[in-house]
Amino acid sequence: MGGFFGAVSERDCIIDVFFGVDYHSHLGTRRGGMAAYDEEIGLQREIHNIENSPFRTKFEGITEEMKGRACIGCISDSDPQPLLIRSELGKYALCTVGAINNSEELVEKYLTTGGHFSAMTGGKVNSTELVAALISQKSSFVEGIKFVQDVIDGSMSILILKEGGSIIAARDKMGRIPVLLGKDDEGYCVTFESFAYDKLGYTPEKELGPGEIVEITSKKIEVLSEARKEMKICAFLWTYYGYPTSIYEGVNVEAMRYRNGEIMAETDRKNGIAQDLDYVAGVPDSGTPHAIGYANVSEADFARPFIKYTPTWPRSFMPSNQKERNKVAKMKLVPVHELIEGKKLLFVDDSIVRGTQLRETVDFLYENGAKEVHIRSACPPIMYGCKYLNFSRSTSEMELIARQTIMELEGEEGFKYLEEYSDGSTERGKKMRKAICEKMHFSSLEYQSLEGVIKSIGLPECKVCTYCWNGKE
Repeated sequence: MGGFFGAVSERDCIIDVFFGVDYHSHLGTRRGGMAAYDEEIGLQREIHNIENSPFRTKFEGITEEMKGRACIGCISDSDPQPLLIRSELGKYALCTVGAINNSEELVEKYLTTGGHFSAMTGGKVNSTELVAALISQKSSFVEGIKFVQDVIDGSMSILILKEGGSIIAARDKMGRIPVLLGKDDEGYCVTFESFAYDKLGYTPEKELGPGEIVEITSKKIEVLSEARKEMKICAFLWTYYGYPTSIYEGVNVEAMRYRNGEIMAETDRKNGIAQDLDYVAGVPDSGTPHAIGYANVSEADFARPFIKYTPTWPRSFMPSNQKERNKVAKMKLVPVHELIEGKKLLFVDDSIVRGTQLRETVDFLYENGAKEVHIRSACPPIMYGCKYLNFSRSTSEMELIARQTIMELEGEEGFKYLEEYSDGSTERGKKMRKAICEKMHFSSLEYQSLEGVIKSIGLPECKVCTYCWNGKE
């Protein structure tokens, strides 16, 4: 994934952007960067690898190295950025968040001259460089950004810091991620996460609509291109990768997760499933609020049968090697024996993607004396890899445990019936859940329904992207 933060002010705003970007650290683990504009110095940029150290550590002292009343920065899970660009549109710095699925086609169609393209990096297209090259195909930033939004297969939100000190912000054309503007007495900021500007003393000013493009100075916000009518904001913002204190389209993440858990508990009660429990728990950290909501409706108390040791391993998806990640995941889990031995436990996870770490967690609980371990997923079975935001590390849909299980049960023929497999009330749905329970050692397994997720978010279904569950764009 990734996230960004920018500010334009009457004062030096490097410190604001430093903390604003740091508040997006949960969205990416590979690269961090900042770019600033100062009237005397001009454009400046600094990029660091953050795979083994957090953003804050790598950029400590940045206020002494950079200067400017306009600044942008980003956390990235892919290419190094921001990039400094020199083009016919002028000099500028560029940050992007999104995914491009047709990079090679775009290079071939619009940018290849003499058999090569300068935006190739180690044989791979740098998405941010490609965006810059596509923008340069047009005579203005606005037309260039609209061109990018129209020709890419995927999604792309953009921050541009112009030489001169203004920022152009553009939300992706379907509004799959949020772009919000805040205001203080000396200027404006732009952010992915709402709490980032709140903690820095900015007040909410505007949430960009899908495809909307604005230019920000310290004095004003100018709309350069109006928002499009259709929106498909990513449901996983609330289910998994959004920060608990964030608000997207007026809906708080933590509150949604409580509602989501409550709906799952009500469904289990209605169906008479897993009612004789000792404790309800969450797979930390993003599963915990869903579990609190479940426990609030269940007759079982909420508990934490194990604690994650995070001082030296703060991020569950590090390191990059899968074998090492699995080892670290196991080493993190420290049991509370009184809450495990002889107990019937129900754990809620935010989602089940490959299931590798979840199986190890369940085995860990049995090794420490658990009597039963029931699993609930706070979202439907993931049937499709995300092609819009790259929030999952899965490189193939056959890495998804739901797809693997369907293949084992019915072969490729089963892929014609994904909707049935998603529905736990159908024969195919029951068979898939039973098969996963057997190989993952779950006492029972249920998924939140698509209707339950939409209800817990509270937005019209037509405005929410559910592609990873039902394949509908």
